[in-house]
Parts: sequence; structure tokens; C-alpha cells
Amino acid sequence: MKNTVWVVLLLVLAGVFVGVGLLRKGRDQGAKKIGVVPKETVSVYWEGVRQGALKAGVEEGYEILWNGPEVETDRERQVQIVEDMMAQKVAGIVLAPSDRKALVPVVEKVHERGIPCVIVDSGVETENILSYMATDNYKGGVLAAQRMGKILNGQGKVIIVRWTPNSGSTDARLAGFTETLAKESPGIEIVDAQYPSPPTTDKARDVTDDMLTRNPEVDGIFACNATTAGGALTALRNADQGEGKIKMVGFDAWPMVVDGLEKGDLDSLIIQNPFKMGYEGVKAIVRHQKGETVPKEVDTGVELITQDRLSDPKVRELLNSQI
Repeated sequence: MKNTVWVVLLLVLAGVFVGVGLLRKGRDQGAKKIGVVPKETVSVYWEGVRQGALKAGVEEGYEILWNGPEVETDRERQVQIVEDMMAQKVAGIVLAPSDRKALVPVVEKVHERGIPCVIVDSGVETENILSYMATDNYKGGVLAAQRMGKILNGQGKVIIVRWTPNSGSTDARLAGFTETLAKESPGIEIVDAQYPSPPTTDKARDVTDDMLTRNPEVDGIFACNATTAGGALTALRNADQGEGKIKMVGFDAWPMVVDGLEKGDLDSLIIQNPFKMGYEGVKAIVRHQKGETVPKEVDTGVELITQDRLSDPKVRELLNSQI
């Protein structure tokens, strides 16, 4: 009888140890995964973020779980993906919120679960995050306005191809652009501004065509991100026929707009560093796990490039990281 009791006890203890081992293994596996959630996965821009995250993951020994909606305005899908990342017990989440308001509840939930969350590219209206790593988007808008003021000699009419409402990054760029024009180039008038809805390159082309048709005396175009720049450039090529009368300042480094810059079809681009956002976002979570201090905000850089700067090795390196 005693032997039977001992056998049962040993089996129970063995089961406990196996269970603890499996739980520990599950935690360890979760602890070695970091979720990265972009606004969408179609644009080349987000590939730069992914490559940066993957590089940091390899260096630190973390698996990168990459997932995002196909369309940037699919906020519900982005929320669900963040929920899925939490369910997988990731060590942390790097998130580019598609809407600075709509993503607040799920970011708060991530915080309540004790999962560090780094916000990249575009802000969210909560302080319950580990760090915010992004372009100084307002500064990007300022650079675009100053360039527009220079190439138009402070006089003329401009149209703006906007992006989706409540996108923190592009809203800041537009604020920087409009406020700087009003202050430094009051002789330049913004005569029209439209959102492409749905937010696609084709629709950005269509709204640019529409604005150019209704405002035949336009001298300049500002397109505030990669998608709008691609659509606006197509419309400009159709309208301008290579004459160069309308000056365009774009944002981001899509291959087609970089090609347009090389050919002189647009004047300049404001470019970011998405690779650095992904890389530093993952690194921040790893540093946090090690008990190190992580800065609350990191400026990942923004600058103006013109055709003559395309031969600069530093500019080429930056472009090659995202196209």
C-alpha cells in the first residue's frame, strides 16, 4: 500500500514539474517574440520598418512577428492584430497607429497587461507607452513649405493632396506646411486641398486631376505621404507634359517618386528613416526587458532631398534602406 502511495506521489510530482516546465517554456517563448504592427503592409515604406525590425531581432535573438492590415484605414483590423499579439504573450509590441484616437483603447489594454509598447511613425493620444519613435513630422512640413516658398519666389497658388483624417503623422506635416507658408511666404495661397477616399494612389491621382482642372493657374503641389505623392506625380505628368511649370514637393521615398526626382518631374522630396523606426523600436523593448532606461521620445530624422543630392552616399544609403 505504501509503495502504491509513493508511486502516486511521484507521478503527481512529475506532472507538476512537467506542467511548470511547459508554462515556463511558454513564457520563455513569448518573451523571445516581439510583435510589429504597421499601418498597412502594401506600401514599400513599411518594408523599411520591417527590415529594421528584423535586423534588430536577429542581433538580439528575438523572433519578429510582423502583421498589419492591407489598407491603412482598416482600424478594426489593426486593433484585432494587436489583440492577437497580446494573446501570443509577446515580450513587447511596436505599433504604428493608423488613427491617433481609435487605437487608444487597445494601446491602453496593452499597457494594462504589462506589455511594453513602442509607438512608431505616428502618434497616439495616450501617455501609457514605453516610447514614441518617429519623424518630427511638423518639421517635415516646415521643410516642405520653406522649399515651396523658395522655388516659387514667395508668390503663387498651391494645392495640397491630403491623407486620411486623424493620421497623426500627416496631420502634423500639414500643420507644419500651412502654418509655415502663412508665416514665411504670405504671398503663396493654398487654393485647394483634398483627401483621396479611399486612400489609394489611383484616388490620389484623381483628386489631383480634379484640383488641377478646377485651378488652372496652380504653381505648386504638396503631397504629404508616399501614396499621395505617387498619385499626384502621375497627375502632374499628365497635366504638365514635362514643361515643369508646376513645382511639386512630395513626401517619402517610393521608387516611382524617386524616379520622378531623378528625371526632374518633381522638385524635391522630404524623406524619413523607416528602417531606423523598426530597428530602434525593437531595440527599445529589448533594453526595457534588461532593465535599462528607454527615452520617452526619439526623433528618427527627416530631411529634404533634391535632384543634386541623389549622388550623396548618405542619401543613397538612406534611400536604399526603404526602396
